[in-house]
Formats: sequence, structure tokens, C-alpha cells
Amino acid sequence: MDIEQAPIPGVLVFRPQPHRDDRGFFTRTFDADIAAAHGLDATGFVQDSQSRSSRGAVRGLHGRAGRGESKLVRCAHGAVLDVLVDVRPGSETFGTVLTVRLDDVDFAHVYVPAGLLHGFQVLSETADVCYRIDRPHDPSEDLGVRYDDPELAIDWPLPVAQLSERDRAAMSFADLRSQLGV
Repeated sequence: MDIEQAPIPGVLVFRPQPHRDDRGFFTRTFDADIAAAHGLDATGFVQDSQSRSSRGAVRGLHGRAGRGESKLVRCAHGAVLDVLVDVRPGSETFGTVLTVRLDDVDFAHVYVPAGLLHGFQVLSETADVCYRIDRPHDPSEDLGVRYDDPELAIDWPLPVAQLSERDRAAMSFADLRSQLGV
């Protein structure tokens, strides 16, 4: 398994090496020893979650207030454009948008450190996205920024087909910056 440091500090992209044969494939989707060798202590993960969405659907941009939430995200079935936005006050990459394609072909997955917004758009007919999270969910700490905020100017590859009411009502990036005092 290869691990790359992304342009946003703390973000790691995992690239498993699947073994393929006539039966299909086998791949290791996570290895705590390899993660630890790259500075990631995986012992803190407490919850695994999975979502299924249809082509064009956007989920996000979501984050957590307080001490934030770290997560390891992968696409177990289908393909998504995964989107991260650094909202850590004082970060030299504050406001930077990073996109990574996650799919069931090369099995890349991304470590999202606390203090980043996360979202994705489904590129395939359906996609199953799996999250390994380091904190139990607390709805009172949920943050959301509009997927189409002009300041972020995210280039979603497909027309947005579905969006939750929560995401439709999310705040602007300017409002989040004001809330953070940045």
C-alpha cells in the first residue's frame, strides 16, 4: 500500500495494491502499521459508516465544530469525486479545495484530518462510500457549507441530481469564516 501526502497538510491518500486473478481481486483497504509509519494513529477510530447514493448526487460539504472529526473515506462500489476544504483557522491552506477520485477500480481512499469540510459527488450509477470516524456523531456539532458556494468555486463534474434539505440550507463559506473568526 502506498500513501501520499496531499497538498493540504495532514491529508493522506492511501493507494492499495489489489491482487487480481480470474476470481476477481483481493485488496487490503487499511493497515494500521503502514498508517502509523506515516504518522496516523488509527487506534482512535470509533465508528464505521456507509452511504449509498445515485449518479449526480452531492453529499456535503460537511464538517464538525468543536475539536472536529477525522475520518478515513473510501468508495467501496462505484466512483465519486471526493472534495475536501481546509477550514482550520491559522492554516496556511485555509480555504483550499482538494479533489480526489475514489472508486472501486484503484481503491484509493483519503484520510481527512479534523478541521476540513468533506463532500462528494457520485460519478457512477450508484456509489457506496465508507467512512471510518474517530468520534461518535453528535448532531449538535454539525457544520455545513453550500456545495455551490461561489467563493469555493468547486467544479462539480456532473449536474447536481440530488441534494438533501440540510445541504440545500447550508451556510455560505463567508458565514463560516465569520463564525470561525477568520
